[in-house]
Amino acid sequence: MNNHRLLTGLLAAALLSEGVYAVAQSRRVMTMEELFEIAETASVQLRPSFSGEEEAQREISVARSAMLPDITADLSLSYIGDGFTTKRDFSDYQKAPIPHLGTGFSLNVTQPVYTGGAITEGIKLAGLKLTAARYATELQRDNIRFTLAGYYLDIYKYTNLMTVTENNIAQARMVLDEMRARHEQGVALKNDITRYELLVANLELQLVKINNTLAILNRNLSVTAGLPDLIEVVPDTAILDRSLPVADEDWWQLEASLNAPSLKLARTGVDISRNAESIVKSDRLPKVGLQAGWSVDGPILVEVPPIDRNLSYWYVGVGVSYNISSLYKTNKSLAKSRVATRKAIESLDAAAENVRLGVNADYVRYLEAYQELKTQEKSVELAEQNYATTSTRYSADMALITDMLDAANSKLDAEQRLVNARINIIYYYYKLLFTTGKI
Repeated sequence: MNNHRLLTGLLAAALLSEGVYAVAQSRRVMTMEELFEIAETASVQLRPSFSGEEEAQREISVARSAMLPDITADLSLSYIGDGFTTKRDFSDYQKAPIPHLGTGFSLNVTQPVYTGGAITEGIKLAGLKLTAARYATELQRDNIRFTLAGYYLDIYKYTNLMTVTENNIAQARMVLDEMRARHEQGVALKNDITRYELLVANLELQLVKINNTLAILNRNLSVTAGLPDLIEVVPDTAILDRSLPVADEDWWQLEASLNAPSLKLARTGVDISRNAESIVKSDRLPKVGLQAGWSVDGPILVEVPPIDRNLSYWYVGVGVSYNISSLYKTNKSLAKSRVATRKAIESLDAAAENVRLGVNADYVRYLEAYQELKTQEKSVELAEQNYATTSTRYSADMALITDMLDAANSKLDAEQRLVNARINIIYYYYKLLFTTGKI
């Protein structure tokens, strides 16, 4: 009868600890997708990327403005002193009165017609920078999402571990009470009581560490996602019921080659370097532009004596300019640009290699997680059989309480490892999504 009451108490303690934990932690149950949506608008770490996109968009407008005409206006007002005349040997000084008020106004317009491709390539460069900014945002978004997924699944793991630890503490205390009762009856040793008191103390310390880890993970998750400080996220248990695809590695490799943001960014870097080469080459070509102007100046000082009137004239024409120094300066700049392009291509090759290696490693771990799940399912089955057998023997006074405790702990540990195995499958699936740019 005592054994039956103890067994019932163990089960009640386990259920009670789970219920208390649920009440304490159920602040807000959220799915991973909900976290991703919140982070899209609230994450502080993503805002600089959005600002970078806006800056790149503004740069396109600046580049296009180079196609517009340059218009300059000059206005001057001056005081002109009297002049003088002399002979060539500076003798026979004579004063030459000049109108003292000098005014001038000019308006000049220059419209670029041909710049050797500098303007068009500059606009193209700005567009490529915008594309790169968008890919950088995509990469940062994927980094944030994968970080959130890691925190989310770790919270699930440690929550499960906390439940197991609380159950172990409750069971250890039950055994400790039983041993104390037997010690009073003279059938248990004081050393056994001390051993289980130490076990309870270690389990309680482990529980404190688990709670601290959960607090840190929740804090990191909330800050990264941009959630309010008071929100405590509880993972949705339905995530373990998701059916995840198991495609072959070639499919994942193809998806990575098409969608990985790091590869998109590296390819855009190659395009930017090649565009920079074209801009350097444009320095060797002449520049052609339409020119027009109008000016009015006074007084007219080219006449002797000066005429106190305004002289106005206008002009329209075509201007051609050529930078002769580009013949011997551009070669060095072009050589530098070509090296930069080669470096960008090599960086693309290195990025592609890293992505291929990453996909391979993640895919192997993904399949390994499924194998681990099968192993843990078998472990749970065996642990349940052992628990049932030990429980029957304990009820018949054929097993010690320590045997019952070991069987219960083995069952709980096996169940914990089974949940962790399912979580590992989800983790490596999201790792594959992250590596391939599909998260």
